[in-house]
Amino acid sequence: MTIDNNQRLFERARAVIPGGVNSPVRAFKAVGGTPRFITRAQGAYFWDANDQRYIDYIGSWGPMILGHGHPAVVEAVQKAVLEGFSYGAPTEREIELAEAILALVPSMEMVRLVSSGTEAAMSALRLARGATGRKHLIKFEGCYHGHADALLVKAGSGLATFGHPTSGGVPPEAVQHTLVLEYNNIAQLEEAFALHGNDMACLMIEAIAGNMNFVRATPAFARRCRELCTQHGALLVFDEVMTGFRVGLHGAQGVLGIQPDLTVLGKVIGGGMPLAAFGGPRAIMEQLAPLGPVYQAGTLSGNPVATACGLATLKEIAKPGFYEALSAKTRTLAAGLKAAAAAEGVPFSADSEGGMFGFFLFNELPQNYATVMTTDNATFNTLFHGLLDRGVYIAPALYEAGFVSAAHSDDDIAATIDAARQIFKTL
Repeated sequence: MTIDNNQRLFERARAVIPGGVNSPVRAFKAVGGTPRFITRAQGAYFWDANDQRYIDYIGSWGPMILGHGHPAVVEAVQKAVLEGFSYGAPTEREIELAEAILALVPSMEMVRLVSSGTEAAMSALRLARGATGRKHLIKFEGCYHGHADALLVKAGSGLATFGHPTSGGVPPEAVQHTLVLEYNNIAQLEEAFALHGNDMACLMIEAIAGNMNFVRATPAFARRCRELCTQHGALLVFDEVMTGFRVGLHGAQGVLGIQPDLTVLGKVIGGGMPLAAFGGPRAIMEQLAPLGPVYQAGTLSGNPVATACGLATLKEIAKPGFYEALSAKTRTLAAGLKAAAAAEGVPFSADSEGGMFGFFLFNELPQNYATVMTTDNATFNTLFHGLLDRGVYIAPALYEAGFVSAAHSDDDIAATIDAARQIFKTL
């Protein structure tokens, strides 16, 4: 009898960790089955506890843009580890990483380093409220900005009513100033600003959403967000935790040609280590302690090992031709999956930008969360497990984007498309 080590580990984990996982999507709850416990990774692959190899299209949810174990990154991290794990005091490397980020994101003049995307988004929201002296904020259905109380919210019954908590433990008072709108709905956006614009601290958005799979803000919608924020004195906050340095060297704001007031970054800037950041113009950022009245702090912020990992990663992705090659791979994957589905008469659409992609079991790309959530879950689950059985690991939920790395080869892409083709024949 063969022992399933993944199942054994999952049962052990559930005895000591809620749900057996330390982040919910890892539990495979949406797709069923046993989560894979990863033992090692290299290049475009990782291996589970049964020593099964998978072509990895989650890339630690984005940061592994170079693939796992890139030699230059490993060397930088090993050198940093020998110098010390953490000091609780400033380092030159923090300055170097800040300078590298600012050189690539023109909308930012100053940046504050933190340890997670949730922390960065929460701090940016506090800063926006502190800088404007206002309480209200707008977010969009299907955009995820971490698990801060004020951002775990679903829409109210209309634009005159603010949101309701989506999580236990979040009191209604914590979300009473959060207005949730439909993504890509310009008329609703304009009405919201007409009703509440003068009390609005900020509008926070994933300009290319990666948490309802891959959905773009239309150029007209993104432009209207910028115009209305400017008109009403609200700050436009781009959450680029997922898209920053993933969809292009200048992020989603570079793709759209829109300049936000504040930018939230994570994932790639840490290269796989826990690191995130938020930044913007000097006049806004100087509202932060110790210069200003808006408090934010973190013992491990700017961790010397994490900053070494991030710096080495940014150096590699800034090399000429990097994004052209990465984008070409991702487009090939998306187009190949679409063609394979079309050949079998399976409704399918796909989109990509840089090293980020998404696909939907629809004939047309969706524009908002409500449409995404009409996907046939059973069909997606069949596709997910079919790919998994064939050594291809995509996100275990239909509302998560996918990621291609520089380490993925043409053969990896072809094998993925072929695996999908086999499954489409059975649907």
